[in-house]
Order: sequence, then C-alpha cells, then structure tokens
Amino acid sequence: MEKSAAKAPSTHAEASRQRRDIVSGEVMEEARLIRFVVGPDGQVVPDLARKLPGRGLWVAADRASVETAARKGLFARAAKAKVQAPPDLADRVEKLLRARLLSALGLARRAGDLTSGFEKVSATIASGKAAWLIEARDGAADGRRKLLALVRKQPRPPGLFGVFAAEELNLALGGENVIHTAFLAGRAAERWTWDVRRFEGFSPLLPEDWREEPIEARREP
Repeated sequence: MEKSAAKAPSTHAEASRQRRDIVSGEVMEEARLIRFVVGPDGQVVPDLARKLPGRGLWVAADRASVETAARKGLFARAAKAKVQAPPDLADRVEKLLRARLLSALGLARRAGDLTSGFEKVSATIASGKAAWLIEARDGAADGRRKLLALVRKQPRPPGLFGVFAAEELNLALGGENVIHTAFLAGRAAERWTWDVRRFEGFSPLLPEDWREEPIEARREP
C-alpha cells in the first residue's frame, strides 16, 4: 500500500487518495498532507514528492500541525520507534516547498506553460487562460495594480501569487526583470496548485503591503 503512495500526485485521483493525519487523527486527501519518512539515522525527513522509501508518516500541511507533531513526539508514536524530529522541521518544510514551487516554474516555462511580460500576461488574463498571476513581490505597484484591475473583471479570476522576488524569478525562468508572469490553465497548473495549497499552510501567498489591493489569493484552476 505504501509503495503506491511513493510518487507525487499527477492526477486528481492520486491527489484525492486519503491518509490519516498523525496529529488530529483526521482522514484527509493526500493533497492536504505532508508525507514524512524516517531516515537511516532516525531523523524525520520531509518527503514532498512522495518518492522516498519507507513507511509514510502523514501530517496536515500547516505549520501548527508539523510543529505539534515534532514537539509532542507524535512521529515516534506513529512509527513505533525511536525517532527524532528537529525543532525547526516546519521551517524546513516551508523552505523545501518554496524551492519546489520555484523549480516547477522553471519546468513550466520550458514546457510552454508560462508567459511573462506585461502585455502578454494582460492578454492571457483577458482570454481567461490564466490559472495564476505570479507577481514579483518587489515589482512596481503600478503595473501590478493594472493587472489586478483586469483580473477582477474576469468571471473566474486567476489566483495571485507574490512570494518570489524578481531576482528569483529571473534565475528560475531564465529572463531579465521578470515581474509579471501568468501560469496557463492546465495539468501543470493543477499540480502547481497542489503545492501552493500546502505552502500556504506555512507562509502567506501575498506580501503584507499588498493587503490594500484586495483579490482572492487562490482559486481552483
């Protein structure tokens, strides 16, 4: 059974498989959980891609749940073995999820699932083909506000993601001064959304100073 859970979800059916959260005892979809395994040294290791061997220990994808599992020894209880969970485990999960999301953007660009630049992104949003509007968190407010105004006019507005700085987007997407990017709706955007959902349990998707620009931070693609 555990072997079948060892790969990342690539379909809705896979993401919908259910596991029990070792903190709350609640049974929920894999897409809402983080899988952990115990390494050879007895340390708890996050397995975001669900590929590592060993028995999976599943925890709800939010900071409070991971911190509780580490603090109260719930990993050891679930594994029925002597297990050590580092106190900064939730921070490690956040960092890994962040890197995973950024890496996925690079793959999506190479696959033709992203478009960048104000005019191209505007056209993509207006056509209803954008699943996500990805804005550099340190980009100028003027361009962002114009795109947000366009987003608000859409029957099914794309989600808004403002975690990465322009320099990070430049490196991931192989461009210069990447400020505005649209993730085209499709299978790749669905997979990215599953990781965004998990990341949101550890860090906000929008910078604090964007709060005066109200928009839904996330939608189902």
